[in-house]
Amino acid sequence: EVQLVESGGGLVQAGGSLKLSCAASGFTFGDYVIGWFRQAPGKEREAVSCINSSDDRTYYADSVKGRFTISSDNAKNTVNLQMNSLKPEDTAVYYCALGPAAVVPGLLSGTWYGYWGQGTQVTVSS
Repeated sequence: EVQLVESGGGLVQAGGSLKLSCAASGFTFGDYVIGWFRQAPGKEREAVSCINSSDDRTYYADSVKGRFTISSDNAKNTVNLQMNSLKPEDTAVYYCALGPAAVVPGLLSGTWYGYWGQGTQVTVSS
């Protein structure tokens, strides 16, 4: 059974930092992509970042580019999202998702991913 477990969310002041982690287990396909998404109350789910396991290529939404960094520890099947210079508009539930290796490079939509974590709340106070 594929499992994705997020951790690291919390409450932080604007300008602060948080590091989210996503631990993946139970899957057997070799190359994969892990993405981070977020959803704020009353808003649609937004793709934030993703990373390919085959080449460690990373992609970011314009709204987080330069502030967030995604990285992977393939030996541990863990993907981290370092979030710096946080803004109140970053407040959301953050989800990680796992999908097969992508053919087309870029930030993939949620429909690409077959497995999702339970989410972790990030709240940025002004």
